[in-house]
Amino acid sequence: MPTGYWNVPGQNAMAVEATIPILIVDDYKTMIRIVRNLLRQLGFEHIDEASDGTMALAKMHTRSYGLVISDWNLEPMTGYDLLQEVRKDPNLASTPFILVTAESKIENVIAAKNAHTLKSKIDAVLGAKEAAPRPAA
Repeated sequence: MPTGYWNVPGQNAMAVEATIPILIVDDYKTMIRIVRNLLRQLGFEHIDEASDGTMALAKMHTRSYGLVISDWNLEPMTGYDLLQEVRKDPNLASTPFILVTAESKIENVIAAKNAHTLKSKIDAVLGAKEAAPRPAA
């Protein structure tokens, strides 16, 4: 299985499975394309998409995702509402989740396009999941 090793400043290299399925949730096709391309640059290949929170939740009930990256501003179910629904569902509650939102400042848009920024967020979310104690079965 392909594994990417990423160096996080101040930490040892962390292994992240590049084979994990990722769900991108955004109603803006261009943003989905940008995030998908960044994820591919980082070695991820199994990427699905949803245009709103309701569609994302339905997909999450049919496939187990290793990470969800969702826009905050969605209609009719916001990304935050989606996150709350995911955390309430015992079958989905442990899914790593990143909420993003568009910023109007040009410096933030440029920074958001940087794959290293996305990588550090993925490292933080997936690293926290690996470090957390697993509940007893």
